[in-house]
Amino acid sequence: MTDVAAREHEHGDMETGDGLSNRLTWLRAGVLGANDGIVSVAGIVMGVAGATADRGDILIAGVAALVAGALSMAAGEYVSVSTQRDAERALITAERHDLERMPAEELDQLREMLESRGLSTEVAREAAEQLTEWDALRVHANLEFGIDVDDVANPWSAAAASALSFTLGALLPLLTIMLPAGGRVWATVLAVAAALALTGWTSARLGYASPGRAMLRNVAGGVLAMLVTWGIGNLLGTTVV
Repeated sequence: MTDVAAREHEHGDMETGDGLSNRLTWLRAGVLGANDGIVSVAGIVMGVAGATADRGDILIAGVAALVAGALSMAAGEYVSVSTQRDAERALITAERHDLERMPAEELDQLREMLESRGLSTEVAREAAEQLTEWDALRVHANLEFGIDVDDVANPWSAAAASALSFTLGALLPLLTIMLPAGGRVWATVLAVAAALALTGWTSARLGYASPGRAMLRNVAGGVLAMLVTWGIGNLLGTTVV
């Protein structure tokens, strides 16, 4: 019977995806951060390049966009994940309180959750008792809220990952736009399109979606943003690159 309870508990981990889900969340956030860095900075440097051929002006605009974007992404991620962490901690505290004050009711609730996952009443009751003896708080937090008590969200790591991924993505258009004036616009467009195809493919694979559509949407959106900003810069500026 211990094996049954253990398998059921492991099945709960798989459904909520504690460790794997958290890793995929950060990986997906990293991919999206890199994607934002590519598109945002590419749009800005293309707009400036459409207005002037001065590499110093383009570099200043690109670096400013990179720094501002990375800090903005980090701040937003920190606030968002801090809110998530506070909510997770509050749920864990409330669950610990309920387990101390209403152990019988919590045991019945656990049995019902296990029954809803396919166990018979007798097996669910025995599994609930054994899991409660093993680690009641961990089991309830996992099955009720999908929270791993040892893996509460970390806002600092999320902020750092977001800023780093944005910076890495932003470096690509910033470097290619600094090439000699003859072909830097087309080099930037091609490099950005290739990078967006890669991030689109990666995000689709992480989400078990069709890579083709994701890549097409990603590339089309990024290229359109670059063309529009370059056209606006060209109209407002005095020099055509």
